[in-house]
Amino acid sequence: MNIDTVVDKEYLGQSFRALAAAPVSALRGISAKDAKALAQAFNVHTVRDLANMDFVKWAQAITTLADLEQATPAEQAKETLLDDGLEMTFPASDPVSVDAGITRIEVPPEMVDAKDDHRHSSAKPAGKAGTKDKAAA
Repeated sequence: MNIDTVVDKEYLGQSFRALAAAPVSALRGISAKDAKALAQAFNVHTVRDLANMDFVKWAQAITTLADLEQATPAEQAKETLLDDGLEMTFPASDPVSVDAGITRIEVPPEMVDAKDDHRHSSAKPAGKAGTKDKAAA
């Protein structure tokens, strides 16, 4: 991080010790009015005072730990139920099998339309072939 992006222009190039002792208004985005409010509310006058505030430390600790916190058992159960429900709704969404190389989409037997089933297209139905032969003769 470039420190010059977080301090006001008049504090550019100063050492970190000087910046820590500078008024909080040295930080870009904190006006003189904001600095006065911090001084009245929390007795904060310098950048170091702001950094040492217990509220700031607690907020930093909470947000750091929140990013690393594991899901509770209830949250894990909800996620698992959601995943299972989605999988039951869209079973063909399984990834391609490493062994097979292809994902096969199954169609329930009651949904199969025989005219679109080309797996056995070389086999002729016995009933129809017989009637055509008799009609031709």
